Amino acid sequence: MTIAEVAGLPDVSPHTLRYYERAGLVEVARDGNGHRVYDAEAVRRLVVLTRIRLPGMPMRDLQHYISLVDAGGHKVPERLDVLVEHRDTTRRRIPELTLSLTAVEYEIATYGGSTGPDVQALDTTGTDRTALPDEPLRRALPAE
Repeated sequence: MTIAEVAGLPDVSPHTLRYYERAGLVEVARDGNGHRVYDAEAVRRLVVLTRIRLPGMPMRDLQHYISLVDAGGHKVPERLDVLVEHRDTTRRRIPELTLSLTAVEYEIATYGGSTGPDVQALDTTGTDRTALPDEPLRRALPAE
């Protein structure tokens, strides 16, 4: 596959492809003209890398994980440790991201915008329903 074809995959841009190659995370062959040619293994690795990185795995951790992969099967327990830690971190972030999304959706509705179809109807009466349980409700916008 060419860089343009691989960049057509979700969450993969040409910039990301070049960055991951420069960072040593993926090896890419070149054709006679020097153009990148991604084989199935490189594409599979790129998909895994982008999915692991998406929830915020730092590059140093991603590089460490790939070094364990490249080191061979005897590093499987260490790979598993890295992935379990990343999974646990990702799970801890889900409630935070959900709260953030709720606040953004509320603000969109407050300004008359439409929210996504998976969002429950929001109260746009002027009180901030995204307050934490121990905080008083407050107006999202100044009273006019």
